[in-house]
Amino acid sequence: MENGGGEDPQLEPPPQPQRRLKPIPPNPPPTDRPARIYADGIYDLFHFGHARALEQAKKLLPNAQLLVGCCNDEITHKFKGKTVMNEKERYESLRHCRWVDEVIPDAPWVVTPEFIEKHRIDYVAHDALPYADASGAGNDVYELSPLVSSWRPSGLMEYLLQI
Repeated sequence: MENGGGEDPQLEPPPQPQRRLKPIPPNPPPTDRPARIYADGIYDLFHFGHARALEQAKKLLPNAQLLVGCCNDEITHKFKGKTVMNEKERYESLRHCRWVDEVIPDAPWVVTPEFIEKHRIDYVAHDALPYADASGAGNDVYELSPLVSSWRPSGLMEYLLQI
């Protein structure tokens, strides 16, 4: 059906956002040492998708150190569910990933300013969707203090959000 001389505007695809393969960090990286980028997760049955996400985080900045936090079994089973691998197996599989510089065992479910300070974290890389904390109020576990900048990758790290 014609609507006055053209295609139906409802059938036209929405404009595509411009892709940025390497986002520019909102806060400049340190100049006296490598930037410390933190990523966390459960990493049960560590696989290619996990490795690719960690590779993206590691390559956000040149000469960066990638710290990877992994929650222990108690926290994981309480908030996420049962795992196939136990915490020791999950920590060890992360240690064998070429992109990981340091594994932080017993990582907290919610990233706090104290945790960021303790580990001297400059940036936090995580997925684009909010992840609920343990409060039941639907708060995002990555609601950080202004201490760090947070990358929220979508696809190939298309955009970032400064906290």
